[in-house]
Amino acid sequence: MNVHDFYFDLPKELIAQEPLKQRDMARLMVLHKDTGGIEHKVFKDVVGYLNPGDCLVLNNTRVIPARLLGKKADTHGKMEFLLLNNKGGDVWEVMVNPGRRAKPGAKFVFGNGELTAEVLDSTDIGTRYVKFSYEGLFEEVLDKLGEMPLPPYIKKQLDDNEMYQTVYSKYEGSAAAPTAGLHFTKELLEEIENMGVHIVYVTLHVGLGTFRPVKVENIEDHKMHSEFFVINQESADIINSVRKNGGKVVSVGTTSTRTLESACDEDGNIIAKSGWTDIFIYPGYKYKAVDALVTNFHLPESTLIMMVSALAGRENILNAYKIAVEKKYRFFSFGDAMLII
Repeated sequence: MNVHDFYFDLPKELIAQEPLKQRDMARLMVLHKDTGGIEHKVFKDVVGYLNPGDCLVLNNTRVIPARLLGKKADTHGKMEFLLLNNKGGDVWEVMVNPGRRAKPGAKFVFGNGELTAEVLDSTDIGTRYVKFSYEGLFEEVLDKLGEMPLPPYIKKQLDDNEMYQTVYSKYEGSAAAPTAGLHFTKELLEEIENMGVHIVYVTLHVGLGTFRPVKVENIEDHKMHSEFFVINQESADIINSVRKNGGKVVSVGTTSTRTLESACDEDGNIIAKSGWTDIFIYPGYKYKAVDALVTNFHLPESTLIMMVSALAGRENILNAYKIAVEKKYRFFSFGDAMLII
């Protein structure tokens, strides 16, 4: 399957630059995957598509201030780091810009010297392994020197960084927010739970997979970047009970979806586990654990539009996106939402 099979024309003015002040008042397109039928709603109307005994699965990762601006220690050339994965201790995998300045052995300084870094090695996908040095707690240094790593297509800075966190974010470690979850308010989640819908949390720390474009013609040749996930026993038991009793498993976001599909057996039973996943879901993949999906509108030719096409069908997705453009839905991280059911 060719990467260009997932192209659509998106006017730049439809790329949302800031979140709505009232999260659950975003628009919601409902796509019925079996028929291709489409409805236009407001996000809080999602309750009308959930039933008692269903399960809503949310990714409770929290974004860290992962963008660091510094200088090369010897030449003072400007450098940008984006923290991706903690590899243990003070060693991180990072994206670097410009890459030519970050050869093994190169040293960098951030702030007034509160944080320094040395490049240990390069990876085959262009990232670097870096060892940081500092005094005190790394989290406190990062809070002081780091910036919220907003996607490059968002040009405006946020007045409140919490707008780029879900209301249920808990475990720090992501370089990007699980943005489908940004539409939920605490009140909406309480309403859903009071309906008899099970709310379950998993954790996947969002890394390079969110930023890395598909650069190959044949999508099967694309290699996904690994991301760390956790599903505990309580969450696994609830999801498996819901499936056994005929309820729907509704995944919120592509990150929750990757987690569930990485932690299930061939029959869709969830296994409590933690580890790294590089699962790549595209048309032809048969979903085992996920019945329905809440998601945002994604970039053309991205792994995310391929993932949702595997659930709803490529033609259904491209038709839905065409209609979304015509009706001026807001796209990407701070944009409107889609429910595939």
